[in-house]
Amino acid sequence: MKTQDYIEIENKYGAHNYHPLDVVISEAKGIWVTDVDGKKYLDCLAAYSAVNQGHCHPKIMEVFVAQASKVTLTSRAFRNNKLPMLYKKLNEMTGYEMSLPMNSGAEAVETAIKTARRWGYDVKGIPENKAEIIVASGNFHGRTTTIVGFSDDPMSNKGFGPYCTEAFPMHEYGNLEDLKSKITPNTAAVLVEPIQGEGGIVIPPDGYLKGIEKICKENNILFICDEIQSGLGRAGKLFAHYYEGVRPDIVIIGKALSGGYYPVSAILADSKILGVIKPGEHGSTFGGNPLGAAVAVRSLEVIEEEKLVERSAELGEYFVQKLRAIQSPHIVMVRGRGLWIGFVLDRKARPYCEKLKEEGILCKETHENIIRFAPPLVITKDEIDWAVEKIEKVVKSLD
Repeated sequence: MKTQDYIEIENKYGAHNYHPLDVVISEAKGIWVTDVDGKKYLDCLAAYSAVNQGHCHPKIMEVFVAQASKVTLTSRAFRNNKLPMLYKKLNEMTGYEMSLPMNSGAEAVETAIKTARRWGYDVKGIPENKAEIIVASGNFHGRTTTIVGFSDDPMSNKGFGPYCTEAFPMHEYGNLEDLKSKITPNTAAVLVEPIQGEGGIVIPPDGYLKGIEKICKENNILFICDEIQSGLGRAGKLFAHYYEGVRPDIVIIGKALSGGYYPVSAILADSKILGVIKPGEHGSTFGGNPLGAAVAVRSLEVIEEEKLVERSAELGEYFVQKLRAIQSPHIVMVRGRGLWIGFVLDRKARPYCEKLKEEGILCKETHENIIRFAPPLVITKDEIDWAVEKIEKVVKSLD
């Protein structure tokens, strides 16, 4: 079958909850994907940063296959020999005393919310059912009903209410004075993205995260950082909050935690915080399963062994400078941290993405006028040069 055949079947039988580019991928390796018609493309989205290590990384695949032939799933009613090693690896790599594994990023965000609320009641002494978690404008933390309820994006939340909005007061992203104005005696936590990915790689003002950390300490509030996309090397450091030298009370991770092989997410915290969750109070059938745990450990090892964090920092700066050299009246700005770049236009970005597909580059628009460039961290300078030539060609053709 050809591309159009698959598209027709998908449109007929599948829910239309995405608006994908009309490319049907059948194979992938490293930074390259191949469609059913045999055309190759440079992947500049990396599955929303889930494949930082590159598609089908052989070292991760080896562990995946070996573990899948032994045991894939055991109930958390029993122990397995892979989950302890993931706990230990996360501790050694991040310094946090404990972690709680889940599957999707949204589940990890929900886990952080539940943990912060329980801490608020048990430790801070907030009256039952009164805990508040301050969020930020422009946020994107997932698609569950709780999470879309504290989004200000109508594409995310319109038509899915009712919501408990009073439990999630919103402050202006980057505005510390506005954040202070939202604090009450019932505030349990502040939840932010250190860089807003879905918002278009929005980098907050210098001192914002440091300011949140200070405000939280002064008011006995937990500081939660959502590093699901920005973490594990994507933004040029292991975590994006490292740019300001802060240590959040809870860090949420996912995406590249499994190198694209399996949905694995987690929250990281010290025992005085995660210790509030007792047996039976939270969990997931697949969370912490041996296959996911084994894959996650190897995925983290690959990030270290191949110095992907350092590559992201060096090549991201190179990519940004090359993109900024492109001349066009329709380019508003190019912003980025590591290999996470927002290419901001003064017009709709979708036509650019469609043209780039024709040139062999796959990327995604966000907020209508922004293109995200986020290739796997294994990309090379030569491949970046090739991509920039294609990007410049498309920009000029649409001027």
